[in-house]
Amino acid sequence: MNQLPEKDLPPGRHRLLKEHLMTEIRQEEKKPVRRPWLRPALVAGAVAAVTAVTLTFAVPSHDDPFVPPVVHPSPGVTQVLEDAALAAEHQDVPKVRDDQFTYIKSKVAWGISERTCKIATAGPLQTRENWKSVDGRREGLLRDTGVGTLPIQPDPDSEDVYRSWENLPTDPDKMLAWLYEHKGGEGHSDAYFAFKEATGLVLESILPPKVSAALYRAVAKIPGVVLVKDSVDAVGRHGTAVGFVDEKGANRQELIFNSKTWLPLGIRDVVLKDAKTNPGEVCNGVIKAGSVQATTAVLERAVVDKKGERP
Repeated sequence: MNQLPEKDLPPGRHRLLKEHLMTEIRQEEKKPVRRPWLRPALVAGAVAAVTAVTLTFAVPSHDDPFVPPVVHPSPGVTQVLEDAALAAEHQDVPKVRDDQFTYIKSKVAWGISERTCKIATAGPLQTRENWKSVDGRREGLLRDTGVGTLPIQPDPDSEDVYRSWENLPTDPDKMLAWLYEHKGGEGHSDAYFAFKEATGLVLESILPPKVSAALYRAVAKIPGVVLVKDSVDAVGRHGTAVGFVDEKGANRQELIFNSKTWLPLGIRDVVLKDAKTNPGEVCNGVIKAGSVQATTAVLERAVVDKKGERP
């Protein structure tokens, strides 16, 4: 199977391998050490190699103020993201206790499974369930048909748990500045990485309503975001999406919403131009435009009383 470049893996897969990496690291630690939030990493094959990029959880200082990019989004993009923001704001969220766990169930697939000179899709589809301690102080649990069952070790300093998500900006401009802090390296624009960070946060988190609303309104301020009137998630659900096309016009990342409730369904990554892959394989190593090389569907989100419990 052709392996995607690291920068093009869906955010959920990166977060999965980050959790596995940190599990291995913590087994060797004798005491907790505060660490920055790590950008998720790719493992080639099963868990062959891991690369992490340090992220900062801060808005730029006053000495280096963030200058919002000039953006002229289409009315369709603005309307979809405003509808999503309003839907998020009106969600009824009960009080969350420190001893509880966030639970997210999803279906994920990545990598083109066949190259037949026809449009292909990512595969095989895998089921993922993730229980994270609300405050990071209790052991969580990850069940993934791709890597098996893994513990998520306690980490009270984690910035990838609900209590940290509560501290994210609720102002769209400050949220935009926070997204632009997450630069993934060379090869893509800051706008690309800002959009990627936003989609990963939507996919793998349960955000407070005001934070979700700010996130969607911030995405509307990212230059280059486009409207995708019909998109399909990993389990075949159709919806309306906003997407971001990379600088070469080769791929489009999409964040898909239910067209009636405007709640997020999932993400997908679509090939826009015929792409070369390993030569000598079927179809002379070409992945056809229109192929889906990563896809996700979020099936359930909830707060539960213990790890392993389903809503």
